[in-house]
Amino acid sequence: MAKKAWAPFPHPEKRFNYAGDTLAKAWGDLHAGDQEPFPDEKHVATLLKRNAKLGKDAKASATGLQDAWRAFHNGDFQQAYDRGIALGPLGSSVAIKAGGIHATYLIDDPAAKVARYEDLIRLADESVQALPNEANSHYRRAFAIGRLSQTLSITKALAQGLAGKVRESLDAALKLTPKHAEAHSAFGLYHAEIVGKVGGMLAKLTYGANAADAEKHLQQAVKLTPASQIAWIEWGNGLLLIHGDKREDDVAEAFDKAARLKPHDAMEALDAAWAREQIE
Repeated sequence: MAKKAWAPFPHPEKRFNYAGDTLAKAWGDLHAGDQEPFPDEKHVATLLKRNAKLGKDAKASATGLQDAWRAFHNGDFQQAYDRGIALGPLGSSVAIKAGGIHATYLIDDPAAKVARYEDLIRLADESVQALPNEANSHYRRAFAIGRLSQTLSITKALAQGLAGKVRESLDAALKLTPKHAEAHSAFGLYHAEIVGKVGGMLAKLTYGANAADAEKHLQQAVKLTPASQIAWIEWGNGLLLIHGDKREDDVAEAFDKAARLKPHDAMEALDAAWAREQIE
């Protein structure tokens, strides 16, 4: 049976096609938020040296990884996922990011979203085992678990211990890469969602979550990546969770900034489109 095609990226642009050397030149802007190392032969060789089970041909693996990331940035999310999966744990980072961004914006069916996120959590767990010294092994796990938890009620998510798993993974990611802006955004949302749902006192006593840490992490993400749509979006979302409509002007300003920033790739185009929808 042929594999079902994923819903396509709806905003294609030629400038998202990072062919040849253009990928390396744009990498710093494309990965300012997640601090993903550029997968050249030298970096991949280092990973293979740490874990011989990941493969032997650093050059071929590097080429495969670069092609997977090109597909991701161009909005070919299914191709990016498939190419990442073909590389095993070496390709988990791109596979999880592609599958997760696609599910977030381009899957409407709730059951299909849950199935996708559960698949990504499995990949992330394998990646943590295979590459524990890579910050994004832990961050992608937090991302996948966090996305799954958002499909559930807060009561159900907390009862299943998902919050603790997210915090554990974000702690590990930030210990390895303190300037990981997306991890800071995620940690800010971790605090904000719990405070917003269960109240400040219970959040602090039971989960160690509080509004001050939420804002600190969210502001750090904006400071690290002021040109990132998602940093501004999550700042706005965090304020909304903590303060409701009391800071609606700040929330609107954050979404407006995200909507006005020029996207570097397909993911950022989807982020910007979401922000525009919030202020129209």
